[in-house]
Amino acid sequence: MNPDTLSAALLDVIAPLAEARRPGASEGLTAADLVLERPKNRDHGDWASNAALKLSKAVGANPREFAGEIAARLREVDGIADVEVAGPGFINIRLDAAAAGALAKQIVEAGEAYGTNDSQRGNTINLEFVSANPTGPMHIGHTRWAALGDSIARLLQASDATLVREFYINDAGAQMERFGRSVLAAAKGEPTPEDGYPGSYIDDLARRVRDAEPQLLSLPDEEQLALARDRAYEFQMSDLRASLEKFNVYFDVFFSERTLHAPGPGGEPSLVDQAVDRLRAQGHVFDEEGAVWVRTTDFGDDKDRVIRRSNGEYTYFASDAAYYLNKGDRGFAHKIYLLGADHHGYVHRLKALAGAAGDDPEKDIEVLIGQLVSVNGARLSKRAGNIIELDDLRDWIGTDALRYSLARYPADSPLTLDPEILRKRTNDNPVFYVQYAHARTHNVARNAADSGVDRSEFAPELLTHETESALLGALQEFPRVVAFAAEVREPHRVARYLEELAGLYHRWYDNCRVIPLGDQPIEPVHRTRLWVNDATGQVLRNGLTLLGVSAPERM
Repeated sequence: MNPDTLSAALLDVIAPLAEARRPGASEGLTAADLVLERPKNRDHGDWASNAALKLSKAVGANPREFAGEIAARLREVDGIADVEVAGPGFINIRLDAAAAGALAKQIVEAGEAYGTNDSQRGNTINLEFVSANPTGPMHIGHTRWAALGDSIARLLQASDATLVREFYINDAGAQMERFGRSVLAAAKGEPTPEDGYPGSYIDDLARRVRDAEPQLLSLPDEEQLALARDRAYEFQMSDLRASLEKFNVYFDVFFSERTLHAPGPGGEPSLVDQAVDRLRAQGHVFDEEGAVWVRTTDFGDDKDRVIRRSNGEYTYFASDAAYYLNKGDRGFAHKIYLLGADHHGYVHRLKALAGAAGDDPEKDIEVLIGQLVSVNGARLSKRAGNIIELDDLRDWIGTDALRYSLARYPADSPLTLDPEILRKRTNDNPVFYVQYAHARTHNVARNAADSGVDRSEFAPELLTHETESALLGALQEFPRVVAFAAEVREPHRVARYLEELAGLYHRWYDNCRVIPLGDQPIEPVHRTRLWVNDATGQVLRNGLTLLGVSAPERM
């Protein structure tokens, strides 16, 4: 019996009791409305419900009295060993060993699918994260957004959302011209322009451009600049993709800002031009002092926004508007933006833009702000000179430790990482603690095979030790943890769950043998415990995968 079947059983009991007390009281009531929680004190049972407290007013009953009626009926349900009423009307439920233990086999048979759910089914989501300028290497800020964004994407997809990971390339505007002039100066052996980009990575790009385009310096000046800029841009984007992929982060779409400003293939107006016309048609555009404005204050923004200046130049807001509308045109009903700590001002601006576009700012757009991260003892990049690079961090700390640690905390909390701990192979290192638990499940399975213990029998009624009850209860929780973490966009809930599960597994390992001692015979309980061992390994592996972290079989 898992939480879903228990919730369904609870509904089957409560609905007729509620109707008997007050006709119509159970109308619209679903199993999802009946919250089940695992008691912190396992002496209180396997599951607890406040359903009687929640529904007592609607049915006109004393909460404790109503809880007593529910408890009496629940005791008759197969798989439930006992039900107690506590306090003002809490219902504590204890499953029998067979019903609780049956989950182990279900998990092993489900494999990678265990934990997946349909809570996000029907949601079509565009998730934009990282979105770095292609003028330099990935830095420490991008590292956090990459880990969080990718983990959020994995959670949403595990919850059956239709989702696209998108990287917005800021490849238009003045920074690209400065980038091109910096590369060209390096190619010529000249000093970096006063407003250019410093760092040896520019020299590296210049060498690659000259190797690829040996005729570069013989071209007219304007052609030199355009070629140096565009070829260096290609190389830099290739490097960014490689850095992300080594960090287990992949994107479905790399969207170029340039395409927003380019005319259509048949000479149609650019997407930015079209955006102004579309927002005007919605009635939220006005002209003043030769400039074109969007009345974003109608939707909670602190001021109206200029979309086209009086000199005819578009603002950054124009690109934001065209990009937002384009996402809708591509079929994405919900847009999630994961932005850095210095982008707080974008929240109201983007929500106001959604409202001006005719969408619901509270439903169709979501802006998540990630706070800053620092690393004790981290050194500035030798190549870039003024940043801490993703590649350097990954090489120093390791992909697994870095990704797990960044996913382990809420995005909106500032974070300082301690590499001394993250590089240790001890239980002080959270990722090691979880990975070691997973490796231990494989070690147990290997030793079991060598000792002749297999999964040819399954007798869940034998799983009666208190550590088995606690471990099985945690395993039951995994699908709900995944669904809730996806709903609130918080991967750290999975990480903290895995640490709890690892601790429960280690305690079970210390108390319940899978392999008999000495010459003792192999009994059904040993084979059954192998199912529990393998089920735990599967859940640890599935959880680590959601965080983009490996699950080693040996450590």
